Amino acid sequence: MQMKEAMYYRKNVDGSVECVLCPHHCIISEGHTGICRVRRNIGGILYSENYAQVSSWGMDPVEKKPLYHFYPGNVIFSVGSIGCNFKCKFCQNWQIAQSTDVPTQEVNPEDLVAIAKGQRKNIGIAYTYNEPTIWYEYVLECAKLAHEEGLKNVLVTNGFIEKEPLNQILPFVDAMNIDLKAFHEDFYKKLSSGRLAPVMETIEISQKKCHVELTTLIIPGMNDSAEEIEALAKWVSSLRKDIPIHFTRYFPCYKLDIPATPFETIKKAREIALKYLDYVYTGNMTDETGSNTYCPSCGKMVIQRTGYFVQIEMEDSKCPNCGRDILVIR
Repeated sequence: MQMKEAMYYRKNVDGSVECVLCPHHCIISEGHTGICRVRRNIGGILYSENYAQVSSWGMDPVEKKPLYHFYPGNVIFSVGSIGCNFKCKFCQNWQIAQSTDVPTQEVNPEDLVAIAKGQRKNIGIAYTYNEPTIWYEYVLECAKLAHEEGLKNVLVTNGFIEKEPLNQILPFVDAMNIDLKAFHEDFYKKLSSGRLAPVMETIEISQKKCHVELTTLIIPGMNDSAEEIEALAKWVSSLRKDIPIHFTRYFPCYKLDIPATPFETIKKAREIALKYLDYVYTGNMTDETGSNTYCPSCGKMVIQRTGYFVQIEMEDSKCPNCGRDILVIR
């Protein structure tokens, strides 16, 4: 297995190291890993054990990330590794995110970019499936090479990363979908073993540098109250009203067996958020209205989505009815 010395860590006099890639700041003793399970102290040097280790890849509609305002109707080469710096009890990809005992293949950055470039009608690379920020060294190298080859880079991330590494990689990132899992710290602590405040900071920084969309998985009794949805939407709108957000339906998964989210809960969350935000979507459910994009001024449908079939009903990213600019990168 190819390993690479990790970026963003400090050596301690007792032989341990402090990883400063993410806000956990794990103190890692000799032979051990941090919370992410893929950054190991060997002889007082921190190594990225998942460097160039690919667990899964494939072509996806960009809407699957989900990104609704970034090259709609196109496809993107998606790739993932192993590990995560969260321990979400409802993890959707727990087989690769919550375990490192997963078959992988070694693919160096040059080969990955060449494979991506060779895919038909591909717009770029989406680093997804598990948490890409703990694959930092590899993703950074690939992202730089991808840009040189004219490919776009997308991060699908929990947003739990320190400011310095975030700012280093952002010049090579074209779009992000950031999980805003809830809008209270207790949820992050109990269900994800993380913290909300650093994620909010990542969103604040990133939305100034690249295209950002947000996703919140709505879990009954955990983050579905009208008050929390309203507070979340108000905060996002304080950054920008045109940041798209996706409220997605939860299904029992991994260690959480709460019954699936009712359809009406997701629709109600969308109604509340639309008071403050221009573009609010529903996901993991059949909802024609909640899948489409409407002009925030006159309400005309400007992008229709049926599953992953996308029909754009405007030119030059302007509403054909009232002329308002619509946030769409294409």
